[in-house]
Amino acid sequence: MDALEAIRTRRSIRQYLDQPVPQDLLQQVLASAMHAPSACNQQPWQFVVIDDRKLLREVPRVNSYAAMAAEAPVAILVCGDRSLETVPGYWVVDCSAAVQNLLLAAHALGLGAVWTGVYPQQERMEGFRRLLGLPENVLPHSLVPLGYPAEQPPQDDRYRADRIHHNGW
Repeated sequence: MDALEAIRTRRSIRQYLDQPVPQDLLQQVLASAMHAPSACNQQPWQFVVIDDRKLLREVPRVNSYAAMAAEAPVAILVCGDRSLETVPGYWVVDCSAAVQNLLLAAHALGLGAVWTGVYPQQERMEGFRRLLGLPENVLPHSLVPLGYPAEQPPQDDRYRADRIHHNGW
């Protein structure tokens, strides 16, 4: 799948087949996330791979909008590591770019995934910190449940010419 096709056809997948994600695919997805651009190439991210069924079933208690994680074969918590920051405050943007790469790589590899927000909701951030024993310098950003898709959401054209402005508003 080429990059433009991946961008146009990726959709949020919230239902997964009961099939594990092979480690080599998971590694490719994570490597793709780490190839995201970051401010001054600081790469301030850390990734927590969650494949323990007990932990996945606890996720909806931390974030009800991530309830699908309870049935996903795996989820990845994307975090910002303040100890790796060389440009303070940009960890949020950098982690967002990593999540986008992760989503596109998963789709290109035949997996389905959904971006669920954690940051800036303090109760979600603290919930994941407690659930996974995160150190203080590591801030949860997003949780991405993924697996083989058990659904096919419809494709749509999201291009909006009325949202484009040239040389000013």
